[in-house]
Amino acid sequence: MHTFQLLCSLLICNGLVVAAQRKLQKIPEEEEEEEEEMNFTRIRTPQTLSRGWGDEIEWVQTYEEALAQSRNSKKPLMVIHHLEECPYSQALRKAFISSPEIQKMAQEDFIMLNLVHSSTDDNMAPDGHYVPRILFVDPSMTVRADLAGKYKNRMYAYEPEDISNLIENMRRAKILLHTEL
Repeated sequence: MHTFQLLCSLLICNGLVVAAQRKLQKIPEEEEEEEEEMNFTRIRTPQTLSRGWGDEIEWVQTYEEALAQSRNSKKPLMVIHHLEECPYSQALRKAFISSPEIQKMAQEDFIMLNLVHSSTDDNMAPDGHYVPRILFVDPSMTVRADLAGKYKNRMYAYEPEDISNLIENMRRAKILLHTEL
């Protein structure tokens, strides 16, 4: 019985959130159907998949979904491996969201995936299962070993002071993408 009550409470809360979003975006209640449908597409539900890495970024849920979208869209995939409680992951996340350039490229030029668990694909941990680490995968499903961080013992690790290196690797992933395909 408790599960049913919890489910009902969650549904009510969700309805309140949607109503609040509509009110905040000042969507008129009495518009023509076409205009109303257009307005509803502007309402964005809270992005839980972002996990704090950027709510304006469209995040995919699984590695398999990310690979398929990358292949179909011809955009590179950027995979962020992290842990919620890890202080290194938290510091990198803060630097990541503070960079307008990273946020813009992530929104426009990449399929984005962040994982708080290890992928079953061993290609996603070419030099170990440490966090945080960021890998790039091109649409041909090849992990880009040439786009690594500056550390020899943790090739795909980035720290907050490495943001300029991450930006450069994101640019290189985009540029090489167009010459490879």
